[in-house]
Amino acid sequence: MPDFPTWSGVSTNRYIARMGSVRRHVHINRDPDTVWALVGDLARQHEWFPFSSCRVEGNKRWMTTPSGITFEEDIITHDHALRRFQYRIVGNPGITSHLGTCDVIDDGHGGSTVVYSTDMEPEALAIVVAGAAGEGLGKLKRLMETT
Repeated sequence: MPDFPTWSGVSTNRYIARMGSVRRHVHINRDPDTVWALVGDLARQHEWFPFSSCRVEGNKRWMTTPSGITFEEDIITHDHALRRFQYRIVGNPGITSHLGTCDVIDDGHGGSTVVYSTDMEPEALAIVVAGAAGEGLGKLKRLMETT
């Protein structure tokens, strides 16, 4: 696997609605439990994803961009055994539908593959999220491999 976040594709052809589907992933030379300790702490996502702050209350999360835009999210899944979290952006009139998923997968050799995927409508916004995910996964790799 490459040492940098990779693009796994964009597909809009298999959906009834025009939904964008993107997936990015990166290999990290750290064990999955160590990577999950950061990734799975949902209040710390701004430490590796391009957001300036994050707040979690119960099953709700608010992520704020450096430009001051805040996204409200419903946390759908937060599974420590699977090392997976899923969330939906809600309360945003510009986003019709959204499901984001992040998995930390054991590579079987002491490292991890982190996969970040998003299904989103309107489809053009999924590509924006893919760019942010690539940036975030690159930063996560640097953080994990230098500490």
